[in-house]
Amino acid sequence: MSLQESLNRFKQQQEKCQSTLSSIAARAASSKVVQPYKATPSAAPSKVIASVKFSNDTERLQHINAIRKSPVGAQLKRVIDLLFETRQAFTPEDINEACYVDVNSNKALFDSLKKNTKVKYDGKRFSYKSKYDIKGKDQLLSLVRKYPEGLQVVEVKDSYPSVLEDLQALKTAGQVWLLSNMDSQEDIVYPNDPKVMIKVDDDLKQLFRGIELPRDMVDIEKELQKNGMKPATNTAKRRAMAQVHGVTSKPKPKKKREITRRTKLTNAHLPELFQNLNDPDS
Repeated sequence: MSLQESLNRFKQQQEKCQSTLSSIAARAASSKVVQPYKATPSAAPSKVIASVKFSNDTERLQHINAIRKSPVGAQLKRVIDLLFETRQAFTPEDINEACYVDVNSNKALFDSLKKNTKVKYDGKRFSYKSKYDIKGKDQLLSLVRKYPEGLQVVEVKDSYPSVLEDLQALKTAGQVWLLSNMDSQEDIVYPNDPKVMIKVDDDLKQLFRGIELPRDMVDIEKELQKNGMKPATNTAKRRAMAQVHGVTSKPKPKKKREITRRTKLTNAHLPELFQNLNDPDS
């Protein structure tokens, strides 16, 4: 039976029951004078309760019908959200009961779920699949230590619900570093090797801070290569690809923004960069 037929049937039942309740109330009122003790004061409340019940059932069926008539993509997102939030395995029947998406009756949706990279299907149940199968802070730390060159936070943030809180806890404990990538503006987590926790002399710090770095990332990468180090970025290649695809680079004047009091300081360990903050004209 289709949903529309179910709706029509409920409406007919509602009208029939309301008519029956009205006749019962009328008979109760006519018999109140002769036998007042047999009157049923619950007749009127029963009418209200029954009306609300039928109304709720009708709205529920309308809601289900709207979900099942929505595009496959919308239903797919609804199922994946369910799997992500609960982190439980669901059969198609369980999914239908939980979010009103009938997977068994929609072949396109069923196939899309099985092929989705964020969904695991074992032949009976669907569950959420993250890139890394980690469940807690200890496993998270072990994973980060396997990537000394850095691991993008976006690749682990859906591993389990509290992963971002655990990353902050590891950072506070000094076990990892959280830095932002200058190109993608995405956070990258690095392991903090306890063996390198050494005290650096002030003279060495001053020497380090006194080195003037090139302003262009291409020049920085060349200097790294001269010293036998492999740059983590390839700015020249990225710019060439941007030109091939017709993406114009930003004008140079916009890249050399002056630092003001509103500027978010991320290199506080280089105070000479921020000397103009004390200038009242800045």
